[in-house]
Amino acid sequence: MTHDHDLVLRPTPAQTEAALNPPPGRTGGDLVVETLAGLGATTVFGLPGQHALGMFDALRRSDLRYIGLRVENNAGFAADAYGRITGEAAPLLLSTGPGALTSLAALQEAAAASAPVLAISSQVPTAGLGGGRHGYLHELPDQAASFRGVVKSVHTVRTQSQIPSAIEAAWKSALTAPHGPVWVEIPQDVLLAQTAIPVVTGGDAFPEELPPRPELTAVAADLLSRAVRPAIIAGGGVVRADASGKLKQLAERLRAPVVTTPGGKGAFPWTHPLSLQSWIEDRHTTDFLEDADVLLVVGSGLGELSSNYHTFRPRGRVVQIEADLGKLESNHPALGIHADARLALQALLETVSPREDATAPDRVRELLAKVADRIAAQELTLEQEVLASVRRALPAGSPSFWDMTILAYWAWSAFDAKGPNHMHSAQGAGGLGYAFPAALGAAVADPTRPVLAVSGDGGALYSIAELATARQYDLNVTWLVVDDGGYGILREYMTDAFGTATATELTRPDYVALAESFGVPGVRTTPESLEQDLAKALASPGPSVVLLPAVLRMFAPTHLG
Repeated sequence: MTHDHDLVLRPTPAQTEAALNPPPGRTGGDLVVETLAGLGATTVFGLPGQHALGMFDALRRSDLRYIGLRVENNAGFAADAYGRITGEAAPLLLSTGPGALTSLAALQEAAAASAPVLAISSQVPTAGLGGGRHGYLHELPDQAASFRGVVKSVHTVRTQSQIPSAIEAAWKSALTAPHGPVWVEIPQDVLLAQTAIPVVTGGDAFPEELPPRPELTAVAADLLSRAVRPAIIAGGGVVRADASGKLKQLAERLRAPVVTTPGGKGAFPWTHPLSLQSWIEDRHTTDFLEDADVLLVVGSGLGELSSNYHTFRPRGRVVQIEADLGKLESNHPALGIHADARLALQALLETVSPREDATAPDRVRELLAKVADRIAAQELTLEQEVLASVRRALPAGSPSFWDMTILAYWAWSAFDAKGPNHMHSAQGAGGLGYAFPAALGAAVADPTRPVLAVSGDGGALYSIAELATARQYDLNVTWLVVDDGGYGILREYMTDAFGTATATELTRPDYVALAESFGVPGVRTTPESLEQDLAKALASPGPSVVLLPAVLRMFAPTHLG
């Protein structure tokens, strides 16, 4: 009798020949790029540095495509988006100390949004490790400690023979649900030294599956089948698990209305009769969800934005499907099912009984009408028209990336993503500067469709250097910059809280002239001409900038009642 673990993969004759006669001139850096290629990587992002030169020199001898950005944090955002769009682990090559630390904010966003980023950093030479102070440039007492609280797993290499296994383990960690960023560090001398280790010719790139416990899905199916007023909250886990089709099947079988979180945009069809859309920051929607006798939460931890700023108080039974064990029942008691959203939804589809409920579409229409009336009463026509213009200009299949800016806050609630994995924002960790470098990563992942980035002028200044990257690689990204003269959302928050704003006003460049200095076409637009100018820019190959000078306002805080 043969067990799976008894099976050994035998090398092919070509692999044996390559192993016995490795080409000369290879280093530890070659082991890094060979392992990445063996795992299926085709593209790497990053920024070179003194200690990491062995990795970057090895790229010259590989078929991997290198995309270099101007700031490590922006390289991290680009890798994050590449991982979200492709579902693959996105390699991010970094140097030691300042270069590595500059990526931390991007890795925090990747962790919060469960984006699979494989960060590989150099380290000081092995003689300088161990916590002493040896005076090496870029030296940190414990570099890995700076990342341990941010990334999903840390993998430290000390010898060349450890490189393939460490990178393979990190790759699988990044892609095991919940996805997330991982950290590998390799000393400079290990990367630079000649190696006699055979060429890396393959790797096990398949992550561990996370199926639900069958006794839990049986109870969940029973609760949902007998529910009178079931409802569903769909989060980013549905998108990442490619489970939107199964969510739709289950909602229709249960006749359960569905609302999507900011991270779950596009997980459920916007115009479906059971779609509550994304007005999760609305008291009417919160009331509707609180009234459900059984609430199914799929792929969401019900964090701040997904619980109407923690004002949500469900009165019925909650069933929570969540791949991140730390988020399971972290905010609300529930029947907690630790599982990948796709596998759990499949299990429910196989066990729930269909429900009859002719009133569900009527209740959905009534709720959406209440939301529309509330927004209409606030006289926010400009904001709604700007968002509608963006939607009409953007092709239905194109992805969009949004910075932490007022128009993005509107988009979380009011923008039809037109499909799963199409709309992404920095709402995971909430850092500035995400949109444009992330859009560049998405354009690298799929050059066949234009990509939109949306920033305010404050966030744009974080990533303005990447106009050079966009031009260098001729990436199909249109960058919409809404210029309101400062940090607009902070201006509103401070004015509401203190009566006046401090430290929110900015001196800005002429964004159109600045874009053109990089060789990137720029145009100044108005709310009236935005749709036409944006559509023209998106239809033109290569990068472009559209500047909209406008002061937009947020809709009133709805969590106050």
